[in-house]
Amino acid sequence: MKLLRPALLSVVFTLPCAALELAPPFTDHAVLQRDMAVPVWGWDDQPGADVTVSFAGQTKRTRVNTSGIWRADLDPLPANATGADLVVTRGNTSITLRDVVVGEVWLASGQSNMEWGLGSSPKLFAVEKTKPANPLIRHLRVEHTGADLPTGRVPTSGWQTATPDTIGGFTAVGYFFAQSVAAKLNVPVGILNASWGGTAIESWMPEPVLRTHRSWPALNRTMQDAMAVWPERYAAQPGLEAAWAKAHEDNRTKGTPVTMQWPRPPMGPGSGFMPARLYNGMIAPLAPYALRGAFWYQGESNVGRHRDYAELLPAMIGAWRASWPLGDFPFFVVQLPNYEGWDKETGTGWAYQREAQEIAVRRTPATGLAVIIDGTEPTDLHPQDKVPVGDRLARLALARIHGVRGLADSGPVVQAVAREGAGFRVTFAYADGLKSTAAEVGGFEIAGADRVFHPATAKIEGATVVVSAAAVPQPVALRYAFRNVPNSTLANAAGLPAAPFRTDGW
Repeated sequence: MKLLRPALLSVVFTLPCAALELAPPFTDHAVLQRDMAVPVWGWDDQPGADVTVSFAGQTKRTRVNTSGIWRADLDPLPANATGADLVVTRGNTSITLRDVVVGEVWLASGQSNMEWGLGSSPKLFAVEKTKPANPLIRHLRVEHTGADLPTGRVPTSGWQTATPDTIGGFTAVGYFFAQSVAAKLNVPVGILNASWGGTAIESWMPEPVLRTHRSWPALNRTMQDAMAVWPERYAAQPGLEAAWAKAHEDNRTKGTPVTMQWPRPPMGPGSGFMPARLYNGMIAPLAPYALRGAFWYQGESNVGRHRDYAELLPAMIGAWRASWPLGDFPFFVVQLPNYEGWDKETGTGWAYQREAQEIAVRRTPATGLAVIIDGTEPTDLHPQDKVPVGDRLARLALARIHGVRGLADSGPVVQAVAREGAGFRVTFAYADGLKSTAAEVGGFEIAGADRVFHPATAKIEGATVVVSAAAVPQPVALRYAFRNVPNSTLANAAGLPAAPFRTDGW
C-alpha cells in the first residue's frame, strides 16, 4: 500500500537553520505592537555569533545561543504609520524588512467563522473592494499546520496591507475589527489570523494542560485509535490533497463562497483535528510576538460538551497567556450566534454552549463577551454578515482598553431576578434605553415545578422587565433567549442585544 508522501505530512519539526532567519511573524509590512517591549527573534547556524537588530533609531545587540536561537528586545515604540526598515545583521549577512509600522496587534483565532474570508461574503466583499487601499489595516494568515510537538516555525502568508486585491483572503471578522479600531485610533492595526475550520478547542490547547482535565483519558483514546487506522483511511481518499488545496486557493484568491462542508482529512500525525496539534503548530510559533490581545470565535465543534467547555476555555486562555510575557492580556470571546443547530428535538444545544462561553468569560479576568444572538441568518452555520461581530469586538477593545468614552461595549446583562407576584422582575446592567426590537418583548420563558417552560409576556419598565406566564401561576424558573434560535428582542439604545440567561440549573 502506498502511504502519504513525506511532503504532505503536516507534522512540523524545528530543524537547525542554515543561515540567519527571522521568526514567522517578521516579514515585510509587519505591524509591531506600540507602547511595550518588542521581542525580535530567530535562528542562525553560528552559535556564539553576534546579531544586531536596528529599527526606528534603536540598535540592539544579542548573541546566538547554543541552540541556534537569538533574541533582541526593542524598547517600547510609539505608534507610527510611516513604514520603516527593520534590519537584522549577523556578520556579512543581513535581512531587511520593508514598510514596518507600529500600532495595535491582535491575535484572531478559532474555527471556520473566524477563518471565514471576506471574499466568501460576496455582498460585503463587493462593497469593501471598491474602497481605496488602507495601509493602516494589515493581516498575516498562519497556514494550516498541525504539529505533534511545539514548534518555532510555521508557513504564513506574510503581512499584507489591505487593498482590493488582498482583502478577500483576510479573516472577515478581523478585517471589520481592524477597520473600526484603526478608524477610531488612527493607528495601524495588525491581525495575526491563526484559525482552522471545524476544529475543537482541544486542538488549540497545550497537551500538558489537557492532561490535567478529566476529559483527557477519552481524548487520548481517540488519538490512539485514529493513529492506528490513519494510513488506511488516508490511502482510501485519492485526490483529497489536490481537491482541498484547490478549494482553499479558490477561496483565497477568487473569493469563491464555500457552500459545502470543508473537506477533512482523516486524523493522523500532525492532524489539526487532534488534541494540542494546533497550539503546537499555529500558536506556539507566534509567541512571544508583542501583541495587545486576542479574540476567539469557536465553539461550534464543541456543542454537546458544554460542561467541559466551560472549564477548557479558561484553561486555554491561561495557557496562551503563559506563552506570552504579557500577563493577563485582553481576551475577547464571540458567543455563538442564533443557529438552528443539529438538535432539532430539544432545540437547546447551542444555548448550553453559549452559557458555557459566558461562564468561562465570567470566571476569567481581563476577558469580554461579544454577544451576537440577534443574527439574521439562523439557518446558516456560517453567517455571511461578519460586520456586527467585528464591530462588537472592536467596541470591547476601544472602550475597555483604550478608554473611548461614550461607546457602549455590551448589550443588557442580567443583574438580578426577583420573584414578584405570579412572575419575576428582571434588572439589567448596560440597559440605557432598554427597548424591544419588535412590537412585543420576546424570548422569555417561565417554568413551574414540573420544569416545563412556557412562553411568557414581558413589559419593560426602565432598566427592568416584568415577566409572567398565565400558564404558570407558581413560577420557579425563568429563561431568556435560551434556545438555539430564540425569539429574543431586548436591546439597549446602542442596538446591542441582551445576553441569554437562565435562573435554573436543570
